[in-house]
Amino acid sequence: MIELPEAVTLANQMNAAVKGKIIKRVTAAQTPHKFAWYYGDPQKYEALLTGKTIGNAAGCGAMVEIKADGAVLLFTDGVNLRLHTPHQPRPSKHQLLIDFTDGTALSASVQMYGGLWCFPEGKLENRYYQLAKTKPSPLSADFSATYFTQILNAPDVPALSAKAFLATGQRIPGLGNGVLQDILFNAKIHPKRKIKSLADTEKQALYRVIKTTLKAMADSNGRDTEKDLYGNPGGYKTLLSKNTAGTPCPVCGKIIKKEAYLGGSVYYCPGCQAL
Repeated sequence: MIELPEAVTLANQMNAAVKGKIIKRVTAAQTPHKFAWYYGDPQKYEALLTGKTIGNAAGCGAMVEIKADGAVLLFTDGVNLRLHTPHQPRPSKHQLLIDFTDGTALSASVQMYGGLWCFPEGKLENRYYQLAKTKPSPLSADFSATYFTQILNAPDVPALSAKAFLATGQRIPGLGNGVLQDILFNAKIHPKRKIKSLADTEKQALYRVIKTTLKAMADSNGRDTEKDLYGNPGGYKTLLSKNTAGTPCPVCGKIIKKEAYLGGSVYYCPGCQAL
């Protein structure tokens, strides 16, 4: 699933390899998918995009935003994006395929769920999109210790668990259930710990590792559990993920555990992250 590091990686790769390409043809909704969400009628995407030039791409929280001469393509966290060379076969199943005049193509497919939105710039009214564009990214200087303290001091936060605080409510767009595992491990905080139980030093540590862990993930082209624009896994080796569950903790040697919690899985070390 796309989270902040992957959104940044995909946007950087799009800017390096796709920016400036001219759209020749658009095929939308070829393979029906119950949880592939489009903006309006996907059959109108071709008329909106054909002949336009791909402009700048940016990571917006857990979304990838691509400009194209007054139109916007926006892909949400459940979408797989792949760039194909002129001689590579196109996938037989996809929810969106964009062919360029140079013979390359961009495909987008949905596994569980995902949004593939195309709309005139400025026309999408979506809370998650607007928050992702307006709230400071943890990768920026605007995500300061003062700003983080303001988030912590919101009235509803003290009663939340660490996972709920980080991954719900769009408090930090792009920080989801995937990246929070290593963040909490590096901060030595159990995902079920209540925010009100954290000492000031633990809150300060949490702020620091949000910044450093997400930067390490982004600098390494995403996590090794996810794939980039070319189908390659990210270079950041996750400490806590499906890849490491049931293996010894790299710090204390205790076995990394996996549990269901708040609608998803959490991974933690019972030695380093005591509850």
